[in-house]
Amino acid sequence: MALDRIALSNFRNHAETDLSGTARFNLLVGENGAGKTNILEALSLLSPGRGLRRAALADVVRSDSANGFTVGADLLQDGATIRLGTYSESAHPGRRKVRISGAEAPATRLGEWLAVTWLTPAMDGLFTGPAGDRRRYMDRLALALDPAHAAHAARYEGALRERNRLLSDMREPESAWLDAIEAQMVEHGSALMQGRARLVETLAVRLAEMPSEPFARPALTYQPGAPDHADGLSQALYDNRARDRAAQRTLSGPHRDELEVIHAAKRVPAAQSSTGEQKAMLVAMTLAHAALAARGRPSLLLLDEVAAHLDPVRRAALFDQLRTSGAQVWMTGTEPAPFSTIAGEAAIWRVSGGAVERA
Repeated sequence: MALDRIALSNFRNHAETDLSGTARFNLLVGENGAGKTNILEALSLLSPGRGLRRAALADVVRSDSANGFTVGADLLQDGATIRLGTYSESAHPGRRKVRISGAEAPATRLGEWLAVTWLTPAMDGLFTGPAGDRRRYMDRLALALDPAHAAHAARYEGALRERNRLLSDMREPESAWLDAIEAQMVEHGSALMQGRARLVETLAVRLAEMPSEPFARPALTYQPGAPDHADGLSQALYDNRARDRAAQRTLSGPHRDELEVIHAAKRVPAAQSSTGEQKAMLVAMTLAHAALAARGRPSLLLLDEVAAHLDPVRRAALFDQLRTSGAQVWMTGTEPAPFSTIAGEAAIWRVSGGAVERA
């Protein structure tokens, strides 16, 4: 197991919710709008980043609460218990705070203890949506394999914003300022691209080891938006200063990276595949990554309304692969029937109106 004694306070529609006695499979069952996905979202915030909905902190606080939210859980590892918690305060509603075993810590430290990944209906448009969605997807998966990835992503984005601000200024920016900012972009940007490249390479190897059926196997290619080594990125930023100044933004770098996904058997881009094939490829990528993430740290896999949209053959294959993934799995559904084959090995909660009852 990864997490137990999970507690939510003033989170979305949950006033006070506690879940104890978790298992490898954990099922949240209830009607639409009951608060099942809210629990998954709370768990996703036990990792760096903005969670599976990418919501503003003020939006996750229960509407009738004058206080902030709190999410806490016990991480069980090698006989020891580490309490992970994240919360906000009414005085600073936009600032997320983190505690690890009672001590304050930056959010990036959460990734050192727990690897969290998820698959939600909102991700169905990953292959057809903007490239920024796929970059965030790569970064989330890379973070689960390497906790340092989050810091590189955050620092590169900060330096990129500063460079763009200088480029759009009415005055010609001083070379020394650009030199300093670009040095930060090179340090963290090259690490960011190398992390994405390692992720895609490792994920591709794992996918090749998995059966081609019943989930369509995707083939992945990482396409960097600039030379993916420090010297090349530094030279590109320097050479393109005039062009970027005219555009008032940085036109090359890891913020222009792309993840190319094709249906391996048909050699068709994922964006041109059927909706069912796209879903199957997403499931395959999620399963492959879950197995990789569980190798290094306790791992959490959050699956929102996944089983109900699979036929019995694919559902059975999903459960079989989840059993051997090494991850603690949390799944939601509107009824228990899709989970009947794993009900005997699962912890089950019924969710209704933000209240949770152990089934």
